[in-house]
Amino acid sequence: MLNAVPLPAVLTLAAALFCIGLFGALSRRNLIGVLMGVELMLNAVNINLVAFWRYFEPRYITGQTFAIFIIAVAAAEAAVGLAMVIAVYRHYVTVNADEVDQLRG
Repeated sequence: MLNAVPLPAVLTLAAALFCIGLFGALSRRNLIGVLMGVELMLNAVNINLVAFWRYFEPRYITGQTFAIFIIAVAAAEAAVGLAMVIAVYRHYVTVNADEVDQLRG
């Protein structure tokens, strides 16, 4: 079966997406922006898993299984992360990560 997109192109896309997410997670002051960066990094990992599954072992569903597991972890991370952002906002009245520098208030 002929692959429409070569593997290096897919891996380059995933690496670019991961780098954008890493930059967003490390450079943002807004906690929601940090969460979005982490979600981008998890999506880049999913692209890698599915790409390697497609190009090397399409008989088995291991790549898809790991991708679904990571999607579930990302959904849980988003729910817990947004709950934490709401709790921080209620306590400090800001979502700026630089202003929230102590755990006890």
